Amino acid sequence: MRIDIITVFPEMFRGFLGESILSRAVRAGKVLFRVVDLRDFARDLRRTVDDRPYSGGPGMLMKPEVWFDAVESLRTPEARVVLTTPAGEPYVQRKAEEFAACEHLMFLCGHYEGIDARVREIVTDEVSIGDFVMTGGEIAAAAMVDSVVRLLPGVLGGGAAATANESFGRDGLLEAPQYTRPPVFRGMSVPEVLLGGDHAKVENWRRGESIDLTSRRRPELVK
Repeated sequence: MRIDIITVFPEMFRGFLGESILSRAVRAGKVLFRVVDLRDFARDLRRTVDDRPYSGGPGMLMKPEVWFDAVESLRTPEARVVLTTPAGEPYVQRKAEEFAACEHLMFLCGHYEGIDARVREIVTDEVSIGDFVMTGGEIAAAAMVDSVVRLLPGVLGGGAAATANESFGRDGLLEAPQYTRPPVFRGMSVPEVLLGGDHAKVENWRRGESIDLTSRRRPELVK
């Protein structure tokens, strides 16, 4: 998979992409990252990428021509061009799985007051990671990149089983609580069923706990 990230703050991604699972995925040849500075496509010596909005209002808007030039210079026929925006569709696990099946993803990270609306003409997906506003799309893009790359075959140890029973997985429920050693910590004990070695009972317990947890915290998922 190839992932391009277009931003005016490329340094924000340097450490993030060079650590942990993402770095391992690069070394294994599972993904190729390119972080592109939008200012490289500016048309003046000051590398300007924004301007005042028509009709007034606070802040500055990012200019359409720099985005068109950047996307058109990098885009492949199979590319999904993803704009991070509070107005986008909610980003959920199913979307991560959909993106993980793509050959080429491009993330457009807006900043300042926003992006000229005409940029939507070159976008295939508008996505939001939650009902809140941030100063830019870099953190949203980073979250989506992480959620996608970990789903690529061979990136996580344990194969398909590593992600099959996670929250929002096959049944759409939250994952059941998990425990490790010691069996008792500060008076809190690991549930007895997890210590007995009966796999059928363990699975039944996990299923019940998953439904109970989801019902209490995310009832809309149970529906």
